[in-house]
This record gives sequence, structure tokens and C-alpha cells, in this order.
Amino acid sequence: IPVYFLDYPPYFIRDFYYAEGSQDYSDNHLRFAYFCLAALELSRSLGNPFDIIHINDWQTSLLPLYQNIFYPDCQAKTLLTIHNLAFQGLFDSSHLKALNVSEQYFNIRQLEYYGKINFLKTGIVFSNAITTVSPHYAEEILSEEYGCGLHGVLAEKANVVSGILNGVDYSVWNPGKDKFISANYDSSNLKGKKRCKAALQKLFSLPRKADTPLIGVISRLTPQKGLELLIDFTQQWLELDCQFIFLGTGDKNIEDHLEKIAQNNRHKIAVKIGFENALAHKIEAGSDIFLMPSRYEPCGLNQIYSLKYGTVPIVRNTGGLVDTVDEWDEESKCGTGFKFYPYSAIRMIATIKKALSIYQDKKSWQKIMLAGMKKDFSWGKSAKEYNNLYQSLI
Repeated sequence: IPVYFLDYPPYFIRDFYYAEGSQDYSDNHLRFAYFCLAALELSRSLGNPFDIIHINDWQTSLLPLYQNIFYPDCQAKTLLTIHNLAFQGLFDSSHLKALNVSEQYFNIRQLEYYGKINFLKTGIVFSNAITTVSPHYAEEILSEEYGCGLHGVLAEKANVVSGILNGVDYSVWNPGKDKFISANYDSSNLKGKKRCKAALQKLFSLPRKADTPLIGVISRLTPQKGLELLIDFTQQWLELDCQFIFLGTGDKNIEDHLEKIAQNNRHKIAVKIGFENALAHKIEAGSDIFLMPSRYEPCGLNQIYSLKYGTVPIVRNTGGLVDTVDEWDEESKCGTGFKFYPYSAIRMIATIKKALSIYQDKKSWQKIMLAGMKKDFSWGKSAKEYNNLYQSLI
């Protein structure tokens, strides 16, 4: 597969992709408009060989507009994938001239959004089809609750909106050959998982108690990820008979709160502010339970990794978490994890308590673990769905 690199240091040689700290780069509108134009120029220079141009999120959402205005010779269909509708690329209307876009497009049906230019809205309006990264999220974004102000625009194109679940790379996230963990294991032999748990407890200076449930959290520490639920009901979850390990970075108030809790509860809470890939693998392998209480979650990957590692997920019933975690049913003895709804700390804590109770039944717990480990969320199935969609477009 040929890959073309765009070399323009003034726009693309930066320490970060979109922002430094919490401050977006002031020229983001120009950087990504340039990127869109470069892709179309590439197509033209190659003789417009492409059947599909697949764009992603607001950063490439001006492409179908530019195609419409400046590149009518490019007959490629455009497919927009929305990874997170909350990030839309909003810029002041004074940038229209710099973007080389006529004011005639600055209207409520096309670029305009409450007086600003909305890149993502533009992509939605001008693309031939739209996907999200899970089927359930594709349904959610058509509602006012999850539509982030664009539900009306999306509803008008509902017939071309679909969801295809993200895949994961099992050559990287696989306890059977993971190089970062203390011992390898798989669904036929779980002994290595016990060693991974003991090593993780030692690493974080937690008491090495094999029978005490260990709950892992790897997340951006932001309200979207549901960490506020833990902050609001700190005392209630501190009383749970289990250990917690947190890895992540984000909101300073959440970071500080978690670090303070850990300092006062060293026997059961450990926190690492930041992100380390190797450590993420160790937490996935060494935890008994993975907690993911997201307010919304377009797809989510850590719950999928957790299933493969025999780490039972507790998730909120939203977005891709709906599509990837099957609720454990006590009667049928089927399921891969636990889900709670609505978005509330009370429901989350009740669900954790339910999981901790079932954890004591080793036979049922192992059944949940093994059911999750046997799930297949590799890219093969998703790739076929994308291929079918591409074929339907052309």
C-alpha cells in the first residue's frame, strides 16, 4: 500500500498534534485546511485514481467542501468517520477568507454553527456517508443527549449514518505473548494471571493479597470518562473490600483528588499520574476487574483489551461499551462483564458490589473470564464491514 507523507514543517513539526497543554494551536484551522487541500492535490497529481477518500473527524472535514468547490474533476466518494462528536473544530468566522471559502457557504445549512465555522458540521453536510466507531454510538449521536448540538444535522443524513466497531491489534494486546507482563497466560492456562496480579501489587506497594479483588482504571482523568462519579462518592467506594489502581492524566482537580486519596489509603489505593504503555499492559494483566464508568464512549478500547486479558469489565451502558460487553446473567451463567445505567455513582457502586459478590464464586468468575477471553474483536470483521460500505458507495 503506497503511503504519501506531507512534509511542511511550519504546520506539522510540532511537539504535539493539536494543542500544548490545554491551549490549542492558534493556526489549527490553517494547518488542517492545508492538509485537506494537499490530499486533493495529491489525487489530482496522480490522475484522480481514488474511488473513496476516507476522512476522519474535524481535522479532515473541510476536504469534501474543497472537493466540491475546487476539485470537481475528483469524482471520489467521501466517507467521514466520527471518532468523538464532542470535538468539532470551531473557529471564528473571520477565518473564512484565510480558508479560501466564500461567505455564501457560511450559513446554517452548511458551515455556520452559532456564529462560528464548524469543521465537523461541514464534513457531515458534504460527505457521501458517515460512520462512527461503534453501532450503538451511531444511534446515540442522533439524539439530543449525545448529539453535541449536531443531532439535527445528523438526523437529516440518518440514512447514510452507520457504526462499525473499532478493532484491536491482538499481536500487541495478547496475554499469551505480551512482553511487558510478568507471566504469559491464555484461556487454557490462567496460572500466569495470578503471577501478574502479585507482581502488580508489589509494583504499587499494595498488600499482596491473592483473594482481594484488584480493580484497575486506565483512563483520561476527565468528566467524560466518569471519574467524577468516584470523586462525588469517595467514601462509599473506599469502603469496598477491594484494591484500586489508577493510571492516567487529565483534569488537575481529579488528579489531585485521587493522589490525596491514595496518600491516605496506601493499603488499598494506588495512583500513577501520567501514561506509560508498559504499565498499562501490566495493569490489564494484573487486575481482576477493569472499571470504565464513562459518561459517553464512542467505542472504547480498554474494555476490549480487558476481555482478552481475563480482566472482567464493569462499564456504563453507553456507546461502544454496549456493543462489546455482555451483561452477566446469573440464571443462564452467560456474559462477559457488568454494565450499569443510568449515569450515577449509586448505580456504579451497586454494580461494583454485585461484581465483588460474584468474584467470591470462583467457578462463576472463571466462566466470565473465559467467555471474555474467547471474544474476537480483531480488525478482520471490521475490515469486511468497511469494505462492504466502500463497495456500496461506488
